[in-house]
Amino acid sequence: MFTSTGSNGFYKAPLSKSLLLVPSAISILLTLLFQHYQKFFAYNLQAVKEDFQIWRLVCGRTICLDLKDTFCSSLLIYNFRIFERRYGSRKFSSFLLGAWMLSALFDLLLVEITQYMFGITINSLPSGFLGPVFALFVPFYSSIPRVQVTQVLGHFSITNKSLVYILGLQLLTSGSYIWILALSGLLSGICYNSSILKVHQILCVPRWVAKIFSWTLEPVFSSSEPTNEVRVGMGATVDIQRQQRMELLDRQIMMSQVAQMRRQRQQQGGMINWNRLFPPLRHRHNANYQDHRPSEQGIPPPTEVSEEQVARLMEMGFSRGDALEALRASNNDLNVATNFLLQH
Repeated sequence: MFTSTGSNGFYKAPLSKSLLLVPSAISILLTLLFQHYQKFFAYNLQAVKEDFQIWRLVCGRTICLDLKDTFCSSLLIYNFRIFERRYGSRKFSSFLLGAWMLSALFDLLLVEITQYMFGITINSLPSGFLGPVFALFVPFYSSIPRVQVTQVLGHFSITNKSLVYILGLQLLTSGSYIWILALSGLLSGICYNSSILKVHQILCVPRWVAKIFSWTLEPVFSSSEPTNEVRVGMGATVDIQRQQRMELLDRQIMMSQVAQMRRQRQQQGGMINWNRLFPPLRHRHNANYQDHRPSEQGIPPPTEVSEEQVARLMEMGFSRGDALEALRASNNDLNVATNFLLQH
């Protein structure tokens, strides 16, 4: 949704697929057929603190009992699946595990603080896998490039991230005490991503556990590699359809050429003038383009690459060389460069 890989389903994201399908199916069954079992999935803090029913933390913080929360959290998990593609399933599951454990601790602390400061006693909170979902907004905010899509009334920008924030706001307003889960989730995401606290080195999934799950569950929830064809919107005008096809073809040509040039880089010696190789298709408005193409001598020097954008790509786990190549090839378009690196 927020990148061009948004239509690729759950390719390379089996954990995200399982988190969307399994809890959603259980939530629907509990709501429609097995209402008498819902009490076992209630997030009852009083039972946890007074009766030490720790199992309620596991059940109550995994399955949503409200279908609205199920729907919103499922959509958010679908959008956040890009992090599993970037990090890999083990690192992504480690983040979710760490965020789940930290947010459980913050839930208890915030409930106690609320009671101490405002005299409000909270015995239960909304159920579901909500803490880790809100925690994913931290890397979403810090690492996903913001690309403006359109403007409303000439002042309000609509970006590729706006819909995700709207879904988060909808989830935030769906219950009376869900703000506690949201705040604890955001705090856990900040703590886990902090390079000072080093929480990610402590709360992580062991390699042998990751291998067991990759052998058992990954074949069940894995998805096939998507095709490169992207369906054009039915409601689009002829001009928009043509523009979409041109942009799609432009990206395909660029990515195939970048892959080819990367293999030849050592033989060529040094970096290549990417701007010479990829004239955007949207500028080819007439058949005389070849006649008016600039000569070899008139080609401008290689595009200057922003070190800030290089640093952002390196923070995502890409090497500096790959980041430089992708940014030069995409003319410093961070979104296009990210898409290329994710697909290759």
